[in-house]
Amino acid sequence: MTDENVQEDRTEEAVDELAAAQKERDDYLDALQRLKAEFDNYRKRVARDQQDLVARAAERLVKELLPVLDDLERALEFAAAHEEAQLEDGVRLVHRSFADALAKEGLAEVDTTGAFDPHTQEALLAQPSAEAEGTVLQVLQKGYTLGDRVLRPARVVISAGENG
Repeated sequence: MTDENVQEDRTEEAVDELAAAQKERDDYLDALQRLKAEFDNYRKRVARDQQDLVARAAERLVKELLPVLDDLERALEFAAAHEEAQLEDGVRLVHRSFADALAKEGLAEVDTTGAFDPHTQEALLAQPSAEAEGTVLQVLQKGYTLGDRVLRPARVVISAGENG
């Protein structure tokens, strides 16, 4: 073998080693990019799970407080019927502050005007009426949402139409 052949063999070996090193670098870079993407997805999933946990905790608390809100409303109706202004004013003040506190947590009353909405309302009774079929006639129990979740559907009486 001549010096030229030896030089050529060394050059080919160096080129092969360089190609192998570049392939190894590309493999490591690919693995690193996949690991980074997996970690980003993990971080997003953990943040989403944490938000869901906080929302569920608030939902549980507000759900437990709804009967208190109902009782305060009934007390206001009773006081108004018996013209006990002092009691009514006091209960009204408590009711307003309690309702405001729940509203700050994201509680909102379900809208019961117009047509029946099966996603937010529960029809307990359908009765004949001059109103269009499916129109809410009376609210028996208010419904509430917390954020975009229905905590309790509004319990309503709907129209069955004139022939109902």
